[in-house]
Amino acid sequence: MAKSGQRRALGALFSLLALAFAGIAYAALSSDAGQARRIVVAAAAAALALWLASLALRALR
Repeated sequence: MAKSGQRRALGALFSLLALAFAGIAYAALSSDAGQARRIVVAAAAAALALWLASLALRALR
């Protein structure tokens, strides 16, 4: 696979992972667990989603 093909593949992978972590953050916020637990899990998942999204953007440029 060419270098640009690998970068596109990594961009796609990071995009999918970012979407998955965004979904986890949403699910955590909408769950009926304790409020502190929801906030901690949602914040951590949102931070990972943002980080992976930035990696995806960098890889797809």
